Amino acid sequence: MTHATTTTAAPAADSVPFERWLASRGQRTEHALERVLPPAATHPARLHEAMRYAVLGGGKRVRPLLVHAAGEAGGAPASALDCAACAVELVHAYSLVHDDLPCMDDDVLRRGRPTVHVRYGEALAMLVGDALQALAFEVLAASSAHGASAAATTAMVAELARTAGSVGMVGGQAIDLASVGAALGREALEDMHRRKTGALLRASVRLGALCAPDAGAAAEARVHRLQALDRYADAVGLAFQVVDDILDVEGDAATLGKTAGKDAQSNKPTYVSALGLDAARRLAGQLREQAHEAIAPLGEAAHSLAGLADLIVLRKS
Repeated sequence: MTHATTTTAAPAADSVPFERWLASRGQRTEHALERVLPPAATHPARLHEAMRYAVLGGGKRVRPLLVHAAGEAGGAPASALDCAACAVELVHAYSLVHDDLPCMDDDVLRRGRPTVHVRYGEALAMLVGDALQALAFEVLAASSAHGASAAATTAMVAELARTAGSVGMVGGQAIDLASVGAALGREALEDMHRRKTGALLRASVRLGALCAPDAGAAAEARVHRLQALDRYADAVGLAFQVVDDILDVEGDAATLGKTAGKDAQSNKPTYVSALGLDAARRLAGQLREQAHEAIAPLGEAAHSLAGLADLIVLRKS
């Protein structure tokens, strides 16, 4: 990270109204991403221009918001959370660039704009994804200079690497590609999406929690907090995909910022195709309740996490 080091803890999430917190942390993340991405004019300029195009100026920033909410619940340093938030968003952006390629989902629209391979060509899009993934770990490794302990930084790097790899996000995408035209049962569908979508959302919560200092918290209390956050992350990670599947049926390209109805056109198994639209809606509501129940023991410190659970399930795009 290029900004000055500080170990100041982020403001408590419960001290700020959720909408204001949401705008503040979203803006903070955008500024942090602008700083860690190489300037567009940096040689090779077209690659760096495309990297910035892939990351900046769009997206809900749900993963960075989860990092900040989970970290603030434990009193984590604000600049350490910036590192973790940027890292998960860079990995997410890389995955979208690669997922949109013709050899994967073959999509032409993302966040209301032409996808990276449409704008810059397939070869450069591949390199953009590779570079964003590498940058994510460079940024995360710097978190020890911004208030996170060395042990926490090592744990975060391992967590994100495992999440992004063959047993997590990449594995989920491989299962997704192999499942086109297949009739997956609910258990197999959940396994695929807990890897492809849920894993990075869960890692976002865990990275935020890992940024929080060990001092002042009894080991048992810390374990209980992490367990509560894990249960919360499992629920919102699955809910995010269920709602995505619903929106793919109910939404339109203008609202979604991406091609609507693509799953059905591609004959992909979804929660809607497996359960039906009404049952998928009920499942999303149940997962929202589970998320709230999971963090209830954390009290007001989990105010923003509760708001994010609502945002994930009730969103329209």
